[in-house]
Amino acid sequence: MATQTSSSSDFIKNLGRIYGIYTGTFLGFVVLIAILEQMGVPNKVLGYLFVFFTLAVYALIGIMTRTAEVSEYYVAGRRVPAFYNGMATGADWMSAASFVGMAGTLFLLGYDGLAWVLGWTGGYVLVSILVGPYLRKFGAYTVPDFMAFRFGGNFTRFLAVIVLVCCSFTYVTAQVFGTGIIASRFLGMDFTVAVYVGLAGILLCSMLGGMRAVTWTQIAQYIVLIVAYLTPIVILSTQKYGLPLPQLTYGQALTDITAREQQMIQTGLATAAGLKPHIEPFLNYSPLNFFGIIFCMMCGTASLPHILMRYFTTPSVREARQSVAWSLFFIFLLYFSAPAYAAFSKLEVYTNIIGRDVTALRPWLFTWGELGLIQVCGKNAVNLDAVIAACKAIAGHPGVVRLQDFVINTDVIVLSTPEIAGLPYVISGLVAAGGLAAALSTADGLLLAIANALSHDVYYKMLDPNAPTVRRLLVARVLLLIVAVAAAYTASQRPGDILAMVGWAFSLAMAGNFPALVLGIWWKRATTAGAICGIIAGFGLCLFYLVTTRYFPGMGVKYFGMTSLLNPVTGAPIVDIAKAMALPNAMESWPTLAHPLANKVGWFNLNNINCGLLGMPLGFLVIWIVSLMTPAPSKEMQAYIDEIRKPRGATILQEKT
Repeated sequence: MATQTSSSSDFIKNLGRIYGIYTGTFLGFVVLIAILEQMGVPNKVLGYLFVFFTLAVYALIGIMTRTAEVSEYYVAGRRVPAFYNGMATGADWMSAASFVGMAGTLFLLGYDGLAWVLGWTGGYVLVSILVGPYLRKFGAYTVPDFMAFRFGGNFTRFLAVIVLVCCSFTYVTAQVFGTGIIASRFLGMDFTVAVYVGLAGILLCSMLGGMRAVTWTQIAQYIVLIVAYLTPIVILSTQKYGLPLPQLTYGQALTDITAREQQMIQTGLATAAGLKPHIEPFLNYSPLNFFGIIFCMMCGTASLPHILMRYFTTPSVREARQSVAWSLFFIFLLYFSAPAYAAFSKLEVYTNIIGRDVTALRPWLFTWGELGLIQVCGKNAVNLDAVIAACKAIAGHPGVVRLQDFVINTDVIVLSTPEIAGLPYVISGLVAAGGLAAALSTADGLLLAIANALSHDVYYKMLDPNAPTVRRLLVARVLLLIVAVAAAYTASQRPGDILAMVGWAFSLAMAGNFPALVLGIWWKRATTAGAICGIIAGFGLCLFYLVTTRYFPGMGVKYFGMTSLLNPVTGAPIVDIAKAMALPNAMESWPTLAHPLANKVGWFNLNNINCGLLGMPLGFLVIWIVSLMTPAPSKEMQAYIDEIRKPRGATILQEKT
C-alpha cells in the first residue's frame, strides 16, 4: 500500500513532464500521418491509424492506472491537482454534443444556437458559487451520498440514484451515438457495429481503474480534442484572411456569409422565405425557448452528477474552487471557437457546394450520404447517379445544387468541414480523433457515475453494508459493463440527435437534483419529507412532459390541446399532428436529419428540451412548503450544514475503506 501511494505521488509530481511528452508524441504522430498521405497511403488506412492509435493510447493509460483501492476507484484518491482536474473536467464536459453537435447547431440555427453556448458556460458559475466546493467539503463519493446524509435515510438516496441514472443514461447514449457516427464514417463500418467498437474503447478506459484511470485518460483526451478542434479553423482563417486567429476573423466571416446569402437569393440559389439569416435572432426559437435553453443548461450543469463527481477528486476545498476556474478556462477555449467554426463551415458550404453542378459533387459527400446524413434533392446522397436522378425528378431544377436542395445533419458539420474546404485528409482524421476523444471522455465519466451510484449507493449502502472491498469493486465493474452495453444498444436504435438527447439530460438533472442540492446546502430548514416530495414532484413533472411530448404527441393533443410539432423548414408550430406527418419526408426528417427544433413542444409551446423549466420551480416550491409543514432538522444536522459552508476545516464525511 505504501509503495503504491509513493508511486502515485511520484506520478503526480511529474505530470507536466509526462503530458508534455504525450503531447509531443501525438503531434509527431499527426506529422507522420501527413507524410504517409503525401506518399499515397489510402485514406481508409489513415483513418484506421488515427482511430486505433488514439484508442490504444487511452486503453494503455486505463490499464496502467488500474486500482484495487476503493478511494482510488471512486474519487482518484482525492489527489488530482486543480489544474489537471480542470483539464479532465473540460474533457468530461466536451461531449459529442459540444465537439460534434455545437458548431453544427450554430451552423443551422445561427444566432439562436448561442443559447447552448451561453447556458453551458454560465453553468460553471453556479457550480462554483452554489454546489461544487460544498460537496467536496462534505467528502462524499457520489451525489446520492450527500442526499442520503443531508436528508436522512435510504429512500432519498434511492430517489437520487433514479435521477442520476435517468439523466446520465440519456447523456451517455448520446456519446455512444457520437462514437458510432465517427467510427462508421472513418472505419467504413456498419453503424451498429461501429457503436460497439466505440463501446470497447470506452470500457478499456474506465473499467479497470475507475475514476483514477478516467481522470488521467481524460487529460490526454482533452489535449487531442482541443488540438483537433482548433486546427481546421486556424488553417481556414489563415487561408482566407491571413490571420491564424479564427476568433478574431469570425466577424469578417459573418460579413462574407451575409453577402453570400444576398447573392444566393439574387441568383436563384436560395429563396428569401427559405433562407434564415445567420445573425438574426429568434428565427428558430421563440424568446421563451431561447432563454429557457440558457437557463436549463446553466442549472443542469450545476446538477449533473458526472460533473459534480469531478470536484470530489481534488485534495482540498480550495483546490475544488480553483478547479472550477480551470474547468471554465479549458471549456472556454473550445466554446469561444465554436461560433467561428460554424461560420467558417457555413461559408465553405455556401462557396463550395451551393451553386455547384450536381454532376461535379465531390466523392466525400457520398460517404456521408450512404450513412443517411446528407441529402440532395430530397434523397440520401448515396452516389452521384442517385443525386442526378433525384434532381432531375424535380420539375424545373436548374442542374446546380440550391440551398433548398442540400440537407446536412448537424452532427456531421464539424467532422465534414475539412472535406468541404478541400483540406488534406490528415486534418479530417485529426478532427475525427478529436470527436472520438470528446465522446469517449464524457462517456467514461457518465458510465462511471452510473456504475458508482449503483454499486456504492444501492449495493454497498443499501443492500450489503459489510461487503469487502474486492466484492464492491467487482460489482462496480460488472454494473459498468451492463450499463455500457445497454447504452450501446439504445444508441444503435438511433433514438434522436446528439444535442437533443443531451438537452434532455440537463433538464432531467435540473428538475431532479438542483432544488434539493441548493436548498440542502443553503437552507437549514429543508427537511427530509420536503426533499422527497420535491424530487418526486419536480422530476416527475419534467419526465412526464418529456415523454408525452416526445413519444406520445397524440396524447398531448387529445388531453391538453396544446401539443405541437415544429415544421423542420420554417420552425413554426404545427398543432395538427396529421398535417405534420403529411409533410414531405416527415418521418425521415424527425429526428435523423433535423436539428433540435424537430423535437415536440407542448404546453405554452415550450420545447421539451426545456422541460426543466416546469419541473425545477415545482421542486423548489414543494420542498419549501413541505419543509415548513414538517419538523425542522436536528440541531446536529444544522451544525453539519454550517460546517459544510466553511472553506476550512476537516471533511465532514470520512469514508471507511
